[in-house]
Amino acid sequence: MTADAFPMVERMAWLRLARTETVGPVAFQHLIRRFGSASKALDALPELARRAGRPTPPAIYTLEQANAEITEGETRGGALLCACESAFPGALKALDPPPPVIWALGDAALLQRRTVAIVGARVASAAGCRFARGLAGELGGAGLVIASGLARGVDAAAHEGSLPTGTVAVLGGGLGDIYPPENEALYRQIAERGCIVSESIPRRRAQAKDFPRRNRLISGLSLAVVVVEAELKSGSLITARLAAEQGREVLAVPGSPLDPRARGCNDLIRQGAAVCEGADDVLRAIDQIGGFRAPPPAAYDAGDGETSSELLERVFDLLSPTPAPIDELARLVGAPAPAVFAALVELSLAGRAELLAGGHAARA
Repeated sequence: MTADAFPMVERMAWLRLARTETVGPVAFQHLIRRFGSASKALDALPELARRAGRPTPPAIYTLEQANAEITEGETRGGALLCACESAFPGALKALDPPPPVIWALGDAALLQRRTVAIVGARVASAAGCRFARGLAGELGGAGLVIASGLARGVDAAAHEGSLPTGTVAVLGGGLGDIYPPENEALYRQIAERGCIVSESIPRRRAQAKDFPRRNRLISGLSLAVVVVEAELKSGSLITARLAAEQGREVLAVPGSPLDPRARGCNDLIRQGAAVCEGADDVLRAIDQIGGFRAPPPAAYDAGDGETSSELLERVFDLLSPTPAPIDELARLVGAPAPAVFAALVELSLAGRAELLAGGHAARA
């Protein structure tokens, strides 16, 4: 369905479904395929959750809440982009699953251009910041947009270096949640000259659980991710891992083994990441990448039909806090994978299971 053919009532239903309790991106995508529209999925949610063992209906995002969110976002100058619309970034549409909605503040056309992410340590060295700033400027001069996370250190330097040519800042919180506070001036500059992106409700304060989701968008927007400095448990390594899972190129800047901030990068190189010593390394890595295409929507397939109570409980009994491949669960249950996946979606709506990207599920 194109943006022109997307009725406002269905657009509101799309937002409401995306914001509803227990509906993550994986469940959202399944529900749209299963019911054909967000409106029909919303109508079915209470019964699906009840059948999967939820004693009370999930808290469905109301029409009033959706209207308030749109008013708040647009008052701040933002635009709501839905994954079913042509204005939605093509690179994010190609993710499995894509984020159902994002907010964009500034020049949203930048989200359709070829992009490279530059990320790294918050407590970065002067040399690391200088390298990130210079690399961003050179790649911007070559026609690329630079994406990062508006954090201290390397992220801020990458944004500063690419302000004249195009930069995208992805937030953990909502539009207007500026973190760290000392980057407020940079936030304002990017809003005027680049683009700020958020998957959250405007003004929502970022929590720790939001940053992996932010990192997934940073890598998802990009052809490649360059890690400049990172300790072994750095969030930048999460971005690099997500990039590899998404089929993006991963590059790392090597550093001294005496500097803890180089250990993460050196470890990435040991695992197969390309070495980045300058813009030419990045340009070579992405030279043959034309872009990412969203797969055609698959027809809904529930295997043997609608899920039964027996199947729901058999699938739930196999779940543990450790993620398991859905194909493996289907093999153990002895049921078609689509039917097991449908059962997992219902269990997730009931708050009993968690659906993860990459075809895995765990007990909630």
